[in-house]
Amino acid sequence: MGQQLHVVTGAFGYSGKYITRRLLAAGHRVRTLTGSPKRAHPFGDQVEVHPFNWDNPDALVASLVGTTVLYNTYWVRFNHPTFKHSIAVDHTLALFGAAARAGVERIVHTSITNPSEDCPLEYFSGKARLERALAESELSHAVLRPTVLFGPEDILVNNIAWALRKLPVFGVFGRGDYRLQPIHVDDFAALAVAQGQSRDHRVIDAIGPETFSYRELVETIGDLIGKPRPVIGVPPWLGLATGWLLGKLVGDVMITRDEIDGLMADLLYTESAPAGQTKLTEWARQNAATLGVRYASELARRRDRTRAYGLG
Repeated sequence: MGQQLHVVTGAFGYSGKYITRRLLAAGHRVRTLTGSPKRAHPFGDQVEVHPFNWDNPDALVASLVGTTVLYNTYWVRFNHPTFKHSIAVDHTLALFGAAARAGVERIVHTSITNPSEDCPLEYFSGKARLERALAESELSHAVLRPTVLFGPEDILVNNIAWALRKLPVFGVFGRGDYRLQPIHVDDFAALAVAQGQSRDHRVIDAIGPETFSYRELVETIGDLIGKPRPVIGVPPWLGLATGWLLGKLVGDVMITRDEIDGLMADLLYTESAPAGQTKLTEWARQNAATLGVRYASELARRRDRTRAYGLG
């Protein structure tokens, strides 16, 4: 039996990079479908590179022929003039259709905790629509529902630390008692690769071993990086306005109204058992000297598609 072909969307990005690293270590042949084929990455010539070909369905199917497992991490964080949730949904549905036509054996799909098609937040309703499409298909699949990923290239945890380093006070939306269960990106990758070996239909809450209120998360990070700050509750509109102003200063979208609403609705919390083992507190303590030293920009990563995925 020859090498299995495993395809990862966005192998040079965040979670996709960690999934790819594990697949290569396991001896698999790896191909990526990507919108950034020239982005710098650590894999040399070990990964075959194909564009997404959203506008060429036959080419998209051809890029998936022979695939044992497709790991889908493709999505967008918020709506923007150059990318939208609705377009990401359409593209992902096209990807699932191409996978079925190509005879892909298994899909491991990245979703979000507490998706619902009735949710007024497009991030969560769009993810729910995609989960339904998989459930209604004949494709073998696993759906992984992470809350917040953390690791060297993450945005949320890093930028909380950045703000704590730069500002004399940190504002949380309302009381800050809504909860998060962050999972380390490599724990998530390990879970994805393990689910690639199964053929059972599964839906898994991909959460870490620690639960924080948002206020506790901020206070914990401040303590661990040696920058404890007063944490105060502010009206969501004021938090959004402050985030908008800081975003203008750094040339990024720091926070959106939908993200605030999702946090405050407790949508990043579940009652499930942890799927990851790495504690954010231990990881942040080990990386305290560098965490938040540089701002992590979502838009910079999209503007410069040749630079390695990371901070800046």
